[in-house]
Amino acid sequence: MKISKILIGIDDSKFAEYAASYGFDIAHTFNAHVGLVHIVEPAITPETSSDSILGMPMGSPDFNEMNLLDIQKENAENIIDRTVKKYANGLQVTHFNEYGATADGILNCCKEFKADLIVIGTHSRSGIDRLLMGSVAETVVRNSHVPVLVVPLVEE
Repeated sequence: MKISKILIGIDDSKFAEYAASYGFDIAHTFNAHVGLVHIVEPAITPETSSDSILGMPMGSPDFNEMNLLDIQKENAENIIDRTVKKYANGLQVTHFNEYGATADGILNCCKEFKADLIVIGTHSRSGIDRLLMGSVAETVVRNSHVPVLVVPLVEE
């Protein structure tokens, strides 16, 4: 088995940070090219300026959707830059900033990058949280055509 390209899914969480450290350790072992992917899920902004429960007017936010996208893009670039500086240590790194559903974005980047392995963290949700929010890790594992390493962060 030859691992030459590893795709690592990251966000701004301690779970993703731990998974990134794992993924980069593997990449250093195999001298693999790393693909870092950060997915920005669309934010929902209210279209009306009134509270639907009370019917009272609400103050309009000081941002529009374009400003919100710019803020999210800048945050994504900061996360990627911080991760590269912390873990890359001479490895070749390609980064992807994608917009949309997280699991779909990871799977699409995997195909585009032609990854041999996907490394992602898990938020260890269970029960009602998992039912309502879904599980990105589970969706990626079920639909990936390459091996997926799901790295749990065990908190003590």
